[in-house]
Amino acid sequence: MSAAALRRLTLRVLELAGVLFIVSVGVFSLVVLLPGDPAVDILGAGRPPSEYAELRHDMGLDQPLHTRYFDWLGGVLTGDLGRSVVPPQSEVSDRVVSALPVSAEIAVLGLLIALLIAVPLAMWSAYREGGIADRIIGAGTFAVLSVPSFLAGLLLVMVMVNSLGWFPRSEWVRIGDGDLLGNLHHAFLPALTVALVELAMFARVLRGDLIVTLREDFILAARAKGMSPLRILFSDALRPSSFSLVTLLGLSLGRLIGSTVIVEYLFSLPGMGSLVVNAANQGDYPMVQGAVLTIAVIYVVINAGIDFSYGYLDPRTRRVHV
Repeated sequence: MSAAALRRLTLRVLELAGVLFIVSVGVFSLVVLLPGDPAVDILGAGRPPSEYAELRHDMGLDQPLHTRYFDWLGGVLTGDLGRSVVPPQSEVSDRVVSALPVSAEIAVLGLLIALLIAVPLAMWSAYREGGIADRIIGAGTFAVLSVPSFLAGLLLVMVMVNSLGWFPRSEWVRIGDGDLLGNLHHAFLPALTVALVELAMFARVLRGDLIVTLREDFILAARAKGMSPLRILFSDALRPSSFSLVTLLGLSLGRLIGSTVIVEYLFSLPGMGSLVVNAANQGDYPMVQGAVLTIAVIYVVINAGIDFSYGYLDPRTRRVHV
């Protein structure tokens, strides 16, 4: 790697560190500045003032705001996200480590399903622009986008779970339990629910970029040489048309890890969305902070990785994105 490239990479890493610092301030402030008293939320109303004061002291709420932030940040940097204030008062990191693989698996599996369906549809639609297949695919993706995720999930539960009994609705099986097929059996329907909206967006975005690419001179030259349509689409057109798709993929992955609350509720999944909602309802502020920070860091890091990948997708951008 040249000196100039190393300098650009160093600047990118420093930018990423700055963004993560701002994220940490935002997460801490968002929870701390919420209205209400955490001590009252946890103990309930009507307790003696001394009990509230003791709990505030135990939680560090009687310290200055900047002291509380740097104490919390120091713990985060050493892997200590704090301890839940709601019985059984487990470590936040333990709960996050338990919930994160569930949401990550559903998000990744859902995106894989979406890509496996969306990419062939987009390529076929773009190559047959204006034809019957293009119109049918366009109408189908528009219809899917019009259906909210919770409604799609309810329909899938009613048909696939309640009526046909093909899939279970609860009793999540983890990969670590040694039953991979059982895990996939439980994960497929929630992942399909997540995939429906994503595949419609992916197909529409990739179709538009492919149509532009297929009009480029190098594609016309490939057609003039007699290259097959499949080879042109996969070898020449797909990669330079993937910028928007890759960006959308990164945004979707980071978003889905923390925003599958409805899907997790419908299928009784112990993921990050359920963890954050339950913690917020119980007034468990350390748990909310740790979980939201984890989701935000994953989101930022994923999109930084997507940004670095542009140089591979199109070497012409390496001077900018290295």
